[in-house]
Amino acid sequence: MKAQAVLSFFFTLIPSLCGSQASFSHVSMNEQIVTGRLGEDVILPCSFESGPNVVIHWKNQDTNVYSYYKDSDQLENQDPRYVNRISLFRGEIHNGNASLSFRRLTLQDEGIYVCYVGTSLGKITKKVVLKVGAFVTPVMKYEKNTTNSFLICSVLSVFPYPIITWKVDNNTFISENNGKEVGSLGTFHINSRVNITGSNSSYQCAIENPLLKQTWTGRWTMKDVLHKMQSENVLLLCKPENSLFPANQDFTVTWSRVESGSSLLLAYFKNSSQETLINQPRLSWKEELINSRDFSLTVKDLRLSDSGEYLCNISSNKSTLLTTQTLHVEASPRAPAGIIVLVLVAIISAVLLLSVAPRAVRSQRCIDFHKERHPPTNQNSSSAGTAEENVALSDCLPNTENEDRSL
Repeated sequence: MKAQAVLSFFFTLIPSLCGSQASFSHVSMNEQIVTGRLGEDVILPCSFESGPNVVIHWKNQDTNVYSYYKDSDQLENQDPRYVNRISLFRGEIHNGNASLSFRRLTLQDEGIYVCYVGTSLGKITKKVVLKVGAFVTPVMKYEKNTTNSFLICSVLSVFPYPIITWKVDNNTFISENNGKEVGSLGTFHINSRVNITGSNSSYQCAIENPLLKQTWTGRWTMKDVLHKMQSENVLLLCKPENSLFPANQDFTVTWSRVESGSSLLLAYFKNSSQETLINQPRLSWKEELINSRDFSLTVKDLRLSDSGEYLCNISSNKSTLLTTQTLHVEASPRAPAGIIVLVLVAIISAVLLLSVAPRAVRSQRCIDFHKERHPPTNQNSSSAGTAEENVALSDCLPNTENEDRSL
């Protein structure tokens, strides 16, 4: 009340003190809207025609926000919620700047603020409407349980309540399943859920804060199922859309294995620092693909346990792109049991035939020798026989030397 009385007295006194200059006194009420973000700083503008004996008062309805006169701050009656959070630009007051600097905005700071300024030349009144918004970057999640799959667009803190729209193959519909909570700061926490079980359509979720003129977009697509054989390699596809992720925008890429009720992080890439993390030795990213903004992941030496769903998540502060790909790993083909038995029998038979054949040949030579041999015509004839007969005879005789060695 004291500050208000001083201001009223000062405004009344100025014309009588200034004589003929009193005709230049005027009062104006200009309204300006200022939008700030929760937790950030903002400036409420107020300018005036510079002159001596400056008196400045800022008020919010009947609440004293800030006072300045006699060339110094007068804060005895300042409302406690503004203490140490607001100030004038002291070095600019003589230049006609009475703007108010606001720090660490809260939702309770919203309202209509009035700037009163008086000098020896006149007085002005200006109105500033302060609006406070909040918009923490939303996220898009893909989740599944034993029977269903879901897409969830979630925003942790937003104010005022946003506009949420879903599109399926570019056809717009409004989600009926929006979970809403009010946080301790007065902002909203929202989860918007859509059941996509068995769907191969593309989905898009948009969350708009009209006050801050900010919109976030999330998209989800399902790639064709991949069928691979055990021990083969596979390339899981993932590439951002240029319209969602401009070249100069920071973003992160994560690959995960999606299972019922959980997910396992496989690989991570951060665009701003070029940081790369791969959690398994059978996974790899090709550097030349990353340089061309292609984040397809190679899985080597496939196993039957690698079958399942894989999710690529590319996210920035303006959008998220989810790509799901299902992989089926099949066992390598095996020969039927009957064929295996026949092959084994053939191998054994061949081995036996190779071992028996020399003896059969030798026996045949003995038989041929005895058929062709004739008894001697007289007793004086040589009993040594021809060289050929001696060779044939040696084949028919037991190999005593080898047999002795074997014994």
